[in-house]
Amino acid sequence: MKSFMNEGSVDRALRVLLGFVLLFAGWSGAVGGTLGWIFKIGGLLPLLTGVVGWCALYQVFGFSTRARTPNAV
Repeated sequence: MKSFMNEGSVDRALRVLLGFVLLFAGWSGAVGGTLGWIFKIGGLLPLLTGVVGWCALYQVFGFSTRARTPNAV
């Protein structure tokens, strides 16, 4: 069975961290106005892709940061 995940552990952790930082900056009021809303909305994308482990742009360009496992015979 082929896995749909295309993000490695470090990649996923960094995306989740970035998502939390952007969401915190937007919701805490550290960044306000239009940029605050951009942070709120923009923080969801890296957070969700990090949690799920799949990035649509990686899929489109055939890129993966996930470690490859040898094929079982």
